[in-house]
Amino acid sequence: MQEPSARPDPGAVTSRRCDVLVVGGGPSGSACAYWLASAGHDVVVVERKTYPREKTCGDGLTPRSVRQLEDMGLGEELAGAGHRYSGLRSHGFGRTLELTWPSHPTLPGYGYVITRKDLDALVAERAAKAGATVWDGTEALEPLTEGGLVRGALVRSKAGERPPAEVRARYTVIADGANSRFGRSLGTSRDRAYPLGMAIRGYWTSPRHDEPWIDSWLDIRDKAGNVLPGYGWIFPVGDGRINVGVGLLSTFNQWKAVNTTHLLQSFADYAPASWDIRPETACGPATGGRLPMGLSVGPHSGPTWLVVGDAGGTINPFNGEGIAYAYESGRLAAEAVDLALTSGDGMALSSYERRLHDEYDLYYRVARAFVRVIGHPEIMRVLVTTGMRSRSLMEWVLRIMANLLRPDELGPAEAAYRALVKLSRLVPEAA
Repeated sequence: MQEPSARPDPGAVTSRRCDVLVVGGGPSGSACAYWLASAGHDVVVVERKTYPREKTCGDGLTPRSVRQLEDMGLGEELAGAGHRYSGLRSHGFGRTLELTWPSHPTLPGYGYVITRKDLDALVAERAAKAGATVWDGTEALEPLTEGGLVRGALVRSKAGERPPAEVRARYTVIADGANSRFGRSLGTSRDRAYPLGMAIRGYWTSPRHDEPWIDSWLDIRDKAGNVLPGYGWIFPVGDGRINVGVGLLSTFNQWKAVNTTHLLQSFADYAPASWDIRPETACGPATGGRLPMGLSVGPHSGPTWLVVGDAGGTINPFNGEGIAYAYESGRLAAEAVDLALTSGDGMALSSYERRLHDEYDLYYRVARAFVRVIGHPEIMRVLVTTGMRSRSLMEWVLRIMANLLRPDELGPAEAAYRALVKLSRLVPEAA
């Protein structure tokens, strides 16, 4: 294994050769770099922004995310920097249910809330300690090609005045997020028949900043009082602040007409006064973005490159969670690239696309069918009203929507999921 590297300024070099170039140092890119560097490969990560940097996110980590971080040896750091919570407190149409994370044979029974500003820096530093070279403040401008194959990228340090440098690599991993300019330059695109999410969040100081639950509202309303097919959240950060946001789905036929800033303000006005969400407690302006979901972006691989995380549309349509799937897809990509490097067979990269679809295809098909159904406000109201009357039913829903189904037994949630699989096959994929 290589010794942990420092973070040299790429402006001081004109060229660099490595085994793998990772474009983007967010969850998927840093996780991929960590696993590859831990296997002894020479990895360079280029991240356009400088750590620590802000990132629009709900900041909530489910047990799936926690498992990946603990596998990377970050359990102690996560416990020190994050706010641990026990489960989900769900609200809808006048009812509230507190749902602890369901038991699972391989996943922990707890989550954390930690800002992406802190979290992404932790994981990038972990990758560097494993031996990866991490260049933050460095942008990948365009792919380098040889004989029609991608062989790295032309990169530029934002701090330096020198000409761009060439980073030549045997393989390139694209992890530059939901907008993925680098991926688009190689031909990736979003399938518009798949759902898209919109989300916006802000921070407020609050006396309830250290609650033991993350809170989700299933009956968000616009200023006119109309219920919209989406959800609102309040996540306790534990440092005096709360993360407050709303998400909306493109399966709602009027979603383009919704002003998410106004929707967030409506949600803040609707939230219980005990949270103390008001202009005077705001920590700054809210930020938002679009969320490509359900493996909606492809292709996920080429002869010498792979696409991971949000750049590949891996976000879970059921709940808008992206971090867990970023870590997981980054790890799957690392395993495929490691196999290609150690075997000398570039065809091994094809195992990534196969494993990605084996892992998520069916689950995401069910999720896509579900969000098309709840895109109708009247159906959303009936489903939420029915579900909130039954703790057992909502516990099943939580297990399914958080992708915490047990592989070792067939319980009620697993049986319900199998029924949903059969139904999803009858729902056509449509815009």
